[in-house]
Amino acid sequence: MSEPADGDFLMRDRTDASTRPPDAARDTPGRRPAPPSPQPPPPPPDAPEAAAAGGGVAGPAVAGGAVAGPAASGGPGVAGGGVAGPGVAGGAVPGSGTPPPELRLPGAPPPEVPLPGAPRPLGEHRRWPRSFADRLTAPLPGVRAFARLAREGAFRPGPDGLRGIPDLPYEPGPLPAAAPGCVGVTWAGHASWVLRTGGLTVLTDPVWSRRILGTPARLTPVGVRWEDLPPVDAVVISHNHYDHLDAPTLKRLPRHTALFVPAGLARWFRRRGFTRVTELDWWESAELHGVRFEFVPAHHWSKRSLIDTCRSLWGGWILTDTLSPEPKTLYFAGDTGYGRWFGEIGRRHPGIDLALLPIGAYAPRWWLGDVHTDPEEAVRACLDLGARRMAPMHWATFVLSAEPVMEPLHRVRSAWSRAGLARTRLWDLPIGASRTLGDDPAAAGATTPPGADTA
Repeated sequence: MSEPADGDFLMRDRTDASTRPPDAARDTPGRRPAPPSPQPPPPPPDAPEAAAAGGGVAGPAVAGGAVAGPAASGGPGVAGGGVAGPGVAGGAVPGSGTPPPELRLPGAPPPEVPLPGAPRPLGEHRRWPRSFADRLTAPLPGVRAFARLAREGAFRPGPDGLRGIPDLPYEPGPLPAAAPGCVGVTWAGHASWVLRTGGLTVLTDPVWSRRILGTPARLTPVGVRWEDLPPVDAVVISHNHYDHLDAPTLKRLPRHTALFVPAGLARWFRRRGFTRVTELDWWESAELHGVRFEFVPAHHWSKRSLIDTCRSLWGGWILTDTLSPEPKTLYFAGDTGYGRWFGEIGRRHPGIDLALLPIGAYAPRWWLGDVHTDPEEAVRACLDLGARRMAPMHWATFVLSAEPVMEPLHRVRSAWSRAGLARTRLWDLPIGASRTLGDDPAAAGATTPPGADTA
């Protein structure tokens, strides 16, 4: 059965302990496998994260110096920043991707495993835990929350909140150039961006459909007509909710398009014929023609049907043009609530040039506060990241929650001003508009922390 609307607020459930983080529910151990034969087969060469002996699952591979699992730096379910994979046993090293010796034939060389911080191979086939519920940073709501939502009827704005629809900003224009060294962004609407970096054209969470399942039609047209797009070199997906993973849009892409997706989601794409799918865990990266794509944590969750809650991961993306003399870094947050991860992302990636942050679909707060930032939290997240500029997104496209349609823009501008940040650093673009790094006064003070440049 398919999810009837944006999974963020209409399809949550808490049917069992697996949908709650470890501090809210005890993990349920899986069945123990049969004892290994005297000469067990070696692990598949395309699955370096093969399950460890003794019923435990080896944690995903290390990248960026972090130990995967529920995050090495105090991630959900890790006490005191301790190391935790999803249940390591049998002598495997958490996050190493190397099976214990008893899972390899005598004399067989160990499989090649990327060094910590090294990019993963493109198109790699991997094995993952059955659930990523241990990455949740807040419990998912249960029956009482659904009952309260039904009583209050807080699904959509009232008539007053919809009167601002004619004022939603929509100014389509030409796409910026994609020459090497140039970084440009065009907002297509919601969480869909056309990024030009390192000579590549990259789409984020592309949704070109007029409507998504269970919601009213778009309030504003897509900012860039599909036929006006240059050849798409790569696509990044933040998670599998319908307003971020749109099957009709993806069908328009050539099947050889390079796709970067969260752990556990590659199978969905391969079933649809895509041949260059790279799935990553948090803090892992891969490179395409000199542009590095790193998957980073978010305060969110995943669900696409009644039976796949948290079966794939969720997160944001850091894109860096590594071949440029002065590499530029973009951060695409996807869907996220406010929390600790922004500070950690900023610590690992100092000097982010532009942060694409969500500011809409936040009301009521008791229902959506854990998984969607409101405008004030988005500004705070930008400060935590140490980002030099912020471009708001995730508003003005679909009616997904109860706030008035123009409220996110008014509130983010007010919060930005109250924080004392330079107005030129807030790229509050209309849908269809573009900006390039270097065409704003903030570019001259690129090493200045946010708020210091008052030009």
